[in-house]
Amino acid sequence: MLLAGCGGTAGGGTGSGGTGTASTPAGASARAAAAREQLERNTIVPLEGEAPTPGLPVTVDSSDGRKVTVEDASRILPLNGGVAEIVFTLGLGDRVVGRDITATFEEAKNLPLVTKAHDVSAESVLSLKPTVVLADTDTGPDEALDHIRDAGVPVVVLDPATELADVSTRTTRIAEALGVPGAGQALNERIDGELAAARANVPEGSRPKVAFLYLRGSAAVYLIGGEGSGADSLVEAAGAVDAGKASGLDQPFTPITSEALVKAQPDVILMMTKGLESVGGVDGLQEIPGIAQTPAGLDRRVVDLEDGVLLGYGPRTPLVIDILVDRIHAK
Repeated sequence: MLLAGCGGTAGGGTGSGGTGTASTPAGASARAAAAREQLERNTIVPLEGEAPTPGLPVTVDSSDGRKVTVEDASRILPLNGGVAEIVFTLGLGDRVVGRDITATFEEAKNLPLVTKAHDVSAESVLSLKPTVVLADTDTGPDEALDHIRDAGVPVVVLDPATELADVSTRTTRIAEALGVPGAGQALNERIDGELAAARANVPEGSRPKVAFLYLRGSAAVYLIGGEGSGADSLVEAAGAVDAGKASGLDQPFTPITSEALVKAQPDVILMMTKGLESVGGVDGLQEIPGIAQTPAGLDRRVVDLEDGVLLGYGPRTPLVIDILVDRIHAK
């Protein structure tokens, strides 16, 4: 995570769980330092205690309109990195037999990869003999999922997570599909507590405007987030205003123009790390027309977080809020 123009980042700490500190700069900084350390380790923190034992069979609603019966959760294959994080955090990581390209945390990185680019290979999936597959509505191609179903493997499809409220819904659905609803409730309680502790450190009277920019310089993709971008929910949870949304952008993403940036007038720019790197860092970002004319550009206030974590909306989302609360309110 990089913050340009507002001092360095602190180190140390052991994660963001537990009770929060009073709303003070020291409290926010301590939690942000611990969160940053946890994210740098890139590991999952499972629920405390013994791993849950699935109570199966269960029949659940799938987001593709089907009802799916899961009889065996001994070989789980999540086809989404955020879903995989939830499975591991529930304590079922030793049952996971493969991974999607977006599952980049340490516990999953040595598992067999079953995607080519972002497309699922049905042959790779079936070679791992999964007993249940967890997918998103945007997992594809459809033919691959049909092939997996035709082979007799239950496929539970979930709605994508695009806002903070989706974290608990997604956790509940995954836990139910795997026959561990109690673990899902415990995880939701843990996440709720961590989020509350993070948000308790929002300074009174501070409402900076934050613009989320999605950039891929090598592909000439330059977008500003608006309502429904996914980042707007995080920005608001951290006690700030989504600059794109506030300026009237009612689509998730809009091509960046000087006029749009000047109208948005962000105090802080939020980005994914690889996106910032793709334009040459903060110096390269300043070359994009309109950036240097915003308060964020003038002060070089840019916050970036690792791509798979920032919009992951899963068990590590409280760490994101801890960092945002500290960094976007910094003077």
